[in-house]
Amino acid sequence: MTTLASGTDTLTRDALTVLQPGFTGTTAPDWLLRRLGEGLASVGLFGRNIASPGQLAALTAQLRAERDDVLVAIDEEGGDVTRLEVRSGSSFPGNHALGAVDDVELTREVAHELGRRLAACGVNLNWAPSADVNSNPSNPVIGVRSFGADTGLAARHTAAYVTGLQSAGVAACTKHFPGHGDTAVDSHHALPRIDVPAEVLADRELAPFRAAIAAGTRAVMSAHILVPALDPDRPATLSRRILTGLLRGELGYDGLIVTDGMEMRAIAGTYGIERGSVLAIAAGADAICVGGGLADDATVLRLRDALVAAVRAGELPEERLADAADRVRALAAWAGSAGRSPGDAPGGEIGLEAARRALTVTPAPGLGSPGAFIPLTEPPYVAALTPVANIAVGDETPWGIAAELVHLLPGTVTGSFSAGDAGNAGDAGDDGNAGGAGGAGGAAGGKKSEAGESAGRAALQAAGPRRIVAVVRDEHRHPWMAAALDTLLAARPDTIVVEMGVPQAAPRGALHIATHGAARVCARAAAEVIAGISER
Repeated sequence: MTTLASGTDTLTRDALTVLQPGFTGTTAPDWLLRRLGEGLASVGLFGRNIASPGQLAALTAQLRAERDDVLVAIDEEGGDVTRLEVRSGSSFPGNHALGAVDDVELTREVAHELGRRLAACGVNLNWAPSADVNSNPSNPVIGVRSFGADTGLAARHTAAYVTGLQSAGVAACTKHFPGHGDTAVDSHHALPRIDVPAEVLADRELAPFRAAIAAGTRAVMSAHILVPALDPDRPATLSRRILTGLLRGELGYDGLIVTDGMEMRAIAGTYGIERGSVLAIAAGADAICVGGGLADDATVLRLRDALVAAVRAGELPEERLADAADRVRALAAWAGSAGRSPGDAPGGEIGLEAARRALTVTPAPGLGSPGAFIPLTEPPYVAALTPVANIAVGDETPWGIAAELVHLLPGTVTGSFSAGDAGNAGDAGDDGNAGGAGGAGGAAGGKKSEAGESAGRAALQAAGPRRIVAVVRDEHRHPWMAAALDTLLAARPDTIVVEMGVPQAAPRGALHIATHGAARVCARAAAEVIAGISER
């Protein structure tokens, strides 16, 4: 590897060092290996890059053959957001399920086992955990990715997660600073705004980040959100007041600051990724995450050249870029020496155990107790009332409980129903998810009700005489979904309801099971209850 010594070459190298690009394919493309040789120090992995643990290990080995200290990052939260098991569903429940159990040692053990599996595949930086306090029930992008709406709970479990993950030799990246929980807009699509006083932010949003910093989190990810109480002009990712003044200064954080994906519309749609990247580094960010949607050499070169040009034009201090690059290299050095402890054995089925403990089982009035529910012995019809997946979760990862019920009750049949089953009227029903169930009046409310009734009738017709298991995800945010359940329960009051999102709506059905997430293990745990498997 050639050492670049001149000032210009050092500048170009530093500009490459602060980038964390993605790429397509399950092997490293030539352009990526070439940029690693020129100074690129980080790579981001997504579901498109992963086919199996063996393939992933071979891919990370390929990257390290070019640069042995490369940071290999991944967005592996467990639960709904999984890249390791993108096509099967996660072996670990997500944050909301762990928060529902509220056992910090269990959270630490789950994070450690997840980290152990990442480390075994050569991944050393995880863009997790989400430390957001999900204080807004209408939040369309955080939801079950949060430990919960209680600040203290979110803080203690964030710290436990950081400790567990990093004990396996994988750097934690606590996100989304200064807190994405009180939003009703997805920053993948637009710029969210949080209008609360600074005192509320300090007591609520910042508490989990303080806990993460105290636990030694090696990285923090910024949020593309506007918080006028902290900076009325710039979103957090581009705000010197927030990244340098608050995070570095007031909170005393000295690790790596990573941006959320710069191709997200909250930044790209207003500033553009080149200008946004320059402003982010100037504000105090150290690494630019890009590649969830943009993943090619041309993007990397555009960003590299934009940073170099900004330094030469006096818009970005060269010292700030050099400091950012040094922080990336420092984290790479830590990751290279962190290694797993001797005798670090696999954690067995800790994920399934956690998912079982996270269930909330509510019988219908009159049944008395969960024990009074008579488990199914005949294969049911599973009606999945399916919302549009948010971009963070993606639509590749399967959800629902049908696949797990098939194992326990062979012959189980399933169908998926959405607001679109009512034609154009249904489109308005599901696209209203950012605003939640409240405020849907007039013609829009009528359309949502019509959409849900149509979906419910379609499910009833498809089910025939079979017992129905209705599976929902955030019923409280989707009026059409609530209307579909109304239709199902009016005709078939023995319907079992499984809520795999945030259980904000009141329990109903012959039996209501809240899983607190849609991971595969959450589905397994719910299926065991329905089939009367006593492994909980």
